[in-house]
Order: sequence, then C-alpha cells, then structure tokens
Amino acid sequence: MRLAISACLALAAASAIAQSWAWDDGTTPFVVSPPDVVERMLRLAAPKPGERLVDLGSGDGRIVIEAAKRYGAQGLGVDIDPRLVRLASENARRAGVEALARFEVRDLFETDLRGVQVVTLYLLPDVNRKLLPKLFAELAPGARVVSHDYDMGPWPFDEMIELPLAEKLVGPPGRSRIYLWVMPADARGTWLAELPGHGGRWRFAIAQRYQLLEVEASVAEGTVAVRGARLRGDEIRLAVVGTVGGRGFVHLFRGRVAGARIAGEVEISDGETSRTLPWNATRE
Repeated sequence: MRLAISACLALAAASAIAQSWAWDDGTTPFVVSPPDVVERMLRLAAPKPGERLVDLGSGDGRIVIEAAKRYGAQGLGVDIDPRLVRLASENARRAGVEALARFEVRDLFETDLRGVQVVTLYLLPDVNRKLLPKLFAELAPGARVVSHDYDMGPWPFDEMIELPLAEKLVGPPGRSRIYLWVMPADARGTWLAELPGHGGRWRFAIAQRYQLLEVEASVAEGTVAVRGARLRGDEIRLAVVGTVGGRGFVHLFRGRVAGARIAGEVEISDGETSRTLPWNATRE
C-alpha cells in the first residue's frame, strides 16, 4: 500500500512537472504552453520577418524562440524571475537564435509596447484585464494580441480556436483555447465621400466599441441600409444596399482607415452588371 501511494505521488509530481515545472512569481504562476499551443498561437499571430514580438511572462522563452526560428521575428521576452530569464537566454543560444530572441528581467506592466506588432501572453484573467488599457494606449492598428486560455474581458476576440490536449492539467483541463485580437483603428465619427454619378455625396455615421461597428449611411438621392460592417485592424468593410437614381444596388465598400481619411474602393452591383469606383472618405 505504501509503495502504491508513493508511486501515485511520484506520477502526479512527474505530471505536474511536465505541465508546469515552475514556480510562482507572485503574480502569475509560470506554466509551460504545450508545443501544439505554441504552434497555433504563432500561426494565429502570423509574425512576419523583421516584425517585433513581445511575450509578456515569457517563462522558458519557447514562444519567442519559435517565432525567431520559424518566422524570423525579432522577439523580446520579459519575466520578473531572473532564473527564468537566464534559462530562456540559454535556450535561445542553444537554438541558434540569440541574435533575434532576447530576454529581460522586467515587470510586464512597465514594458514599452510601442512599435510592437505581436504580443503573446499566458496570464491570469485579472492580469489580462488590467493590461487592456495599456494595449490600447501603446499598440498601433493592425497589431495582433494572442492569449492562451484566457480572454480579454470586455474586448471581443476576432478569432478563437480550441485544442484538445490530454496532457493539459492547468487551467481548463484537457483543452486549450487560443484567442486572437487585432488592434482596431479609430473609425468613430461622421465620414463624407463623393461618388460622382452614383449618389453624389455619401455620409457614414460610425459608432464603435472596440472593433465592433454600428454604421448608418445616407445619400442625397436615395435610401440605403448597412447590412454588414467589419473592422479588422485598419481595414474597414461595409455592405450597403439601397436605391440610387431609382435603381436598386448593392455596394461593397473596402478601405483602410488612416487618421481622418479612408482610402479604398467600392464595388457597385445591380445584379446584372458591376463596376468599381474609388472610395475616399474624410472624417468631419
């Protein structure tokens, strides 16, 4: 009986080590993300060569190292535990990516995220929520944020995938959720556009909550209704149907928000023919 209990305790300890083999830094416990999760996180984030990635609470450095190896991204991992930073730096050296992957002892809330294109994290829900104002203050439109297991509270995710993982013992057991957010541009306000020969002056009134839009559109010579609206980073898309010049049309607006301007195009179709016009809107 004693041998059986000892064996069970040893097995449990081994499982816990395989899952987390770590310690608590006083804020968020260090728990290793399984390789499948790291791969999917980076696939969702899609870092490009030369882009900057920051892993908040980087642990043994595996996300930063894989981003450097597979995508050529310049990565910074921050952790408040010097032992983990030393371990991550050694792992980067062994992987041959120390020129791209570096690690520092730093409080994640004091890490400058300006100019960063990808932020990855595996933190506790409350920490994610506390980070939200910082992310919106420092990240530019189009930057990607990827989190393992926990969402961002009021900020709706752009994508989420769930992986079954038998070896996962921490957090939701037996599965991992991976969330992606794309930092939205500021599209709020009233926008004016000219479409000569097709309604003349158009007006778009946009209300925004994170990346979610509520849009009203109007045109002087007809009535229109917005059937769909999407904002992903700085890219905005609107599907508008209505009557212009006594004929019914579907309008698919696509453009990019840059400050007080939107530049793009609109595809106009009446069900039989279609044409594409430039779409340039200015915020009032």
